[in-house]
Amino acid sequence: MLSHEVHRGPDSAGVWSSDVCGRGVAVGLRRLRILDLSEAADQPMVSRDGRYALVFNGEIYNYLELRARLEQEGVTFRTHGDTEVLLESLTRWGSDALNELNGMWALVLIDTVSGEALLARDRFGVKPLYYHSDGRSLWLASEVKVILAATQRKFRVNAGVVKTYLHQALLNTGQATFFEGIREFPAGHFARVSLRDAAEGRFEPKRFWSTKAEGAPVRSEAELIESVRETFIDAVRIRLRSDVPVGVLLSGGCDSSAIAAAVHHLDPSRTDIRLISAVAERGPDESPFIDAMAAHIKRPVSKVVLNYAPQDAFGLISDAAYYNDEPIGGFSSVAHYLLMKRAKELGVTVLLSGQGADESLCGYKKYLGFQVKHLVRSGHYAQAASLLAGFVTNGTVLSQFTFRHSKYYLPSWVRAAEIDISGPALRDVDGWVSVGLNGHDVRQRQVRDIESLSVPALVHYEDRMSMSSSREIRLPFLDYRLVSLLVPLPIEYKLRDGWTKWIFRRAMAPLMPDTITWRKDKQGFTTPQLTWLRSELRDATNQLLSEPWVSEDLGLISRAAVRRRYDAYLGSRVGALTIGVDDIFPSLALELWARRFSSALSQ
Repeated sequence: MLSHEVHRGPDSAGVWSSDVCGRGVAVGLRRLRILDLSEAADQPMVSRDGRYALVFNGEIYNYLELRARLEQEGVTFRTHGDTEVLLESLTRWGSDALNELNGMWALVLIDTVSGEALLARDRFGVKPLYYHSDGRSLWLASEVKVILAATQRKFRVNAGVVKTYLHQALLNTGQATFFEGIREFPAGHFARVSLRDAAEGRFEPKRFWSTKAEGAPVRSEAELIESVRETFIDAVRIRLRSDVPVGVLLSGGCDSSAIAAAVHHLDPSRTDIRLISAVAERGPDESPFIDAMAAHIKRPVSKVVLNYAPQDAFGLISDAAYYNDEPIGGFSSVAHYLLMKRAKELGVTVLLSGQGADESLCGYKKYLGFQVKHLVRSGHYAQAASLLAGFVTNGTVLSQFTFRHSKYYLPSWVRAAEIDISGPALRDVDGWVSVGLNGHDVRQRQVRDIESLSVPALVHYEDRMSMSSSREIRLPFLDYRLVSLLVPLPIEYKLRDGWTKWIFRRAMAPLMPDTITWRKDKQGFTTPQLTWLRSELRDATNQLLSEPWVSEDLGLISRAAVRRRYDAYLGSRVGALTIGVDDIFPSLALELWARRFSSALSQ
């Protein structure tokens, strides 16, 4: 198992095994050394009395504060990292310790006396944990491919997961994976597993954390703005703790620039933290905004041009799918995969990213539509008109609306009829996931994005693409204190005066240039998929469609129907109402994934 995830931890490998309650138990870990680089901090880590054995993937950012508490209780430490702090916290406080942790983690703690294993995953599922039971053994791993290697068996493809992906371009909406029988341990949960019965897989994860949509404290606007700023800066502060080089992924937008600004604010003299930016060789150029932010904080920036030949695209999609364990969502995953390779070449091991800001702050353009819809349905027509007018006047967001991104939110009777590409294995499968308001308000919809519709897919690919090059991504916007502060706030603190993320922009404005804080046209890192599938990749796509498909043999897809849909796509204009990139890319990516994992797939 460890040999199949060397990329996750190239620095050391360890195994602990024992007979516990008449059952053979073994846990192992490949370590990427971040805190306390000594061998003493390697894993598995066993308690002094030999009762407990811990393996843990991730980082506990507030380990210094927890260590101080434990030392006041009489605990002495042999190491200087977070693993021993986590071990002592769990053995003293049990599962209650999870509520004290600020970090990202997937952990397994073996108790040789009680004969139980404690499994737990961080609040937002930043670090992965999968499991499979076959009646004889319980297998746990950070990646699906490790379980495939361990069991040496074939798995049926989960038809529901495939249909959701093909028809809605959605990934990671629940605990099911693309492999039937292999499940994802849910974020924000823990479970106590009796080792005596573990092979049956009979355990029930219990929730220790959930994102709240309500309960915002009553305070003045000025106090809220100050609280947002202080909480965010502290989230960045504790994520800079590292014994290896740290960098910030700077895109030129408000979120990543805020991280860079916070880093500078915390210690202007600290010059060891690198700014790394991905820039496009073609298309919109973010360099002026990147340069403006770098100049504002007087720090150099390493620009990475992610150029690759069109003929290499499908090979890179296949490589990314291997590390992702599932089809990727778009060319942005390939860009992230290549960016992490360059970060490794630059010698930066830990990277702070702005992922997660849009979900907590209503940064996506869909939230404006949701709020207008909610206000109209509740009879607040004047508020709806005023909100909309602000965005029209300001020239933000509305100019970015495209049907390609919004059609999934429309009722079925409005959407145009589409060519059905489903194979026989999907014909009677209901894989549709509702992505509308469903009678709720926008804050409740934010919670759904955080728990199932957006954040899980984002953290999945960020973790897999970064760990493919043994890099660690840290996400200040997913600090639970910040999420708990932002999500329950009334929507007028997030969508106001024609701006998304209003309160955060106000909070960080003193530390950033206005050209960044109040930027109207940020589009995210651009990738060439809009034009490539029509032009540079046209021959390669036609070649792929002329070959036998593994996914078709599995009954998942009709290659002839994909051909008809692709021809219709080529005949439509860019941004057309009926068909877009998201209607083509998933079928191609599914096939490339199926080819890569064909030896583990069965009908």
